[in-house]
Amino acid sequence: MRPVILNTLFTEASTLPGVGSRMKALLSRLAAGDREQGALVKDVLLHLPSGCVDRRAMPDLLTAPDGQVITALVEVEEYLPPKPNTRQPFKVICRNETGYLTLIFFHFNENYIVRELPLGQKRVVSGRVERFDSMLQMAHPDAILLPDQLERALRVEPVYPLTLGISNKFLGKVMEAALARAPELPEWQEQNFREKHHWQGWKAALAHLHHPEKAEDAAPVSSTWARLAYDELLANQLALGITRGLVHQKAGRIVAGDGRFRERLVQSLPFSLTGGQQEVVREILADMASGKRMLRLLQGDVGSGKTVVALLAMLNAAECGRQAALMAPTELLARQHYARLSAMLEEAGLLMDAPLVFLSGRDKGKQRQEALARLADGDVLLTVGTHALFQDDVVFHDLALAVIDEQHRFGVKQRLALARKGTGTDILLMTATPIPRTLTLTFYGDMEVSTLKEKPAGRTPIDTRIMHVAREMEVIEGLKRAVAKGNRVYWVCPLIEENNSFPLEGEGKPTAAAEARFAVLKGAFDSRVGLAHGQLPPEKRDAAMLAFTRGELDVLVATTVIEVGVDVPEATIMVIEQAERFGLAQLHQLRGRVGRGGAQSHCILLYSAEVTETGVRRLSILRETEDGFRIAEEDLMLRGSGELLGTKQSGMPGFKIARFPEHGELLLAARDDVKLLLAHDPRLESPRGKALRTLLYLFEYDAQMQYLAGG
Repeated sequence: MRPVILNTLFTEASTLPGVGSRMKALLSRLAAGDREQGALVKDVLLHLPSGCVDRRAMPDLLTAPDGQVITALVEVEEYLPPKPNTRQPFKVICRNETGYLTLIFFHFNENYIVRELPLGQKRVVSGRVERFDSMLQMAHPDAILLPDQLERALRVEPVYPLTLGISNKFLGKVMEAALARAPELPEWQEQNFREKHHWQGWKAALAHLHHPEKAEDAAPVSSTWARLAYDELLANQLALGITRGLVHQKAGRIVAGDGRFRERLVQSLPFSLTGGQQEVVREILADMASGKRMLRLLQGDVGSGKTVVALLAMLNAAECGRQAALMAPTELLARQHYARLSAMLEEAGLLMDAPLVFLSGRDKGKQRQEALARLADGDVLLTVGTHALFQDDVVFHDLALAVIDEQHRFGVKQRLALARKGTGTDILLMTATPIPRTLTLTFYGDMEVSTLKEKPAGRTPIDTRIMHVAREMEVIEGLKRAVAKGNRVYWVCPLIEENNSFPLEGEGKPTAAAEARFAVLKGAFDSRVGLAHGQLPPEKRDAAMLAFTRGELDVLVATTVIEVGVDVPEATIMVIEQAERFGLAQLHQLRGRVGRGGAQSHCILLYSAEVTETGVRRLSILRETEDGFRIAEEDLMLRGSGELLGTKQSGMPGFKIARFPEHGELLLAARDDVKLLLAHDPRLESPRGKALRTLLYLFEYDAQMQYLAGG
């Protein structure tokens, strides 16, 4: 059970003052992550500043520097309302002994202005000032306070990541209420380590980060942030360590087939296995034959041939008369795996010897019941499906191997749930997203790692070009010529949040860019254009992708829903609009959707006028190399882990506090700390161990604690 001391942190954020039903929904969107029930008080506290505004400057108004944030105590002298039926702003003339200041209000509410800034009264105002015709102006002051609140205004104010409808002022008030509920928690860090870094306690560090004394205090490199980042990394490494221990404690089974199915498959393939594939297969087969439970990650670059490796491992189980299942995160990807595996098994003449069935959450009625019955009595040896494979009503007769594709969509907690599906079941996790070593430790530190770097022979390098969006019509004309020759085209648009600008019409929701682009291209390609994005009903989205796969469409306009697994060899052109908005490794994943056949493929990266120097560097790296592992390392250095691999769009498990590469050394320290700790106190029963139990619950590693309690 969760320690009672954490109860206040696990109450809903809607219990905080000022959080009504509307703000509850917005706050959940901002801070809750993947939690379905909405934001908790602890989510608010761990929503850390992205920067600071220093409001301590009180210069003379006559000489205040242009562009500076200042705070001033002024007297309201005059209103200058705009003339009727004009778009001019409402102006308020203020002054003090050092000069004049004009407050500017666009889209104003006159009653609000008169109420907050009454004539003849003194007020404290704070905001950024600019000079216009030598007059000092402050547009929409960030704060308007009474004179006795001057000291409150003169501070370093944290600035938080926001979403449309939530202001920094509102979030600051909610944060104060949340901080008031934060308890003093037992110290879980090793004393000498904490003293060496001169770190505060957990609550003090949290309060300091939300009340910075200087701008540097709210930066990830600060001592305060580092303390909290280490807590998060320590919880992560401890959870992985417990998971690894549990897997190793539980006896596995010897799964060593005679090779008859695998040999037939390899002989039927139209290509030879690469050296890397052969080596990885040997590693997996050795694990399965060892009698110990396998927990292995197979990471391979786009097109490196992971699916064949997975099928060979599944056939090893089938040779022993046992079952194997392959799970994918989306129905589209699962169906593609099913089609690909079916074709390979049929070509090898193995469909009778190793029957294959598909199962998803959409399957209903008699068809589903028949599939479940065949799984339960062992008639079916091989299964492909979505996460529905591991729902309670799915019972395997003898599940020997579970293969999870695109493992970056699932976390440590899901791995434990999966482990319960069979007795001594071996687990093989796969990802097409090359992961830097640092992040491999944080996400997959509980398992062995195999890597595929070679690509099968015959793959033609993709011609990658970088073009300004102003050449858009030139690109479209080129696509028309390519389509006339039988090529198919992906056109990918970024997900745009409501508070970001975008040059196309239809702004106002995340999918607006894709929908607007679809409207433009539909006219250019005689309506042989499809649309696929995450807000479409799954049936409609999948239908568009299927039509594109079958050649019924020439162009597929999409968001990153096509990032993983979509395999259309006839698609030879990838256009990525506003490419600077994407993560570098995510761009690499998208580019990998083309170049899957023998024909020359092209990737066009369209960038906007607002592209930064970092954005240019990112796109240049993509043009220089197709090595996903180099790209992943570069992405980590350029963007940090917060946006690595497009995590904001793809759902890769991340951290609320820790940042990479800034906290890479702390990760290594946490790993070493956990190794030593679990060697001496594997059940966390010492005084420090009990404090660490609280830490695990704080970061919601409840499943690990339940396993610890159950032995």
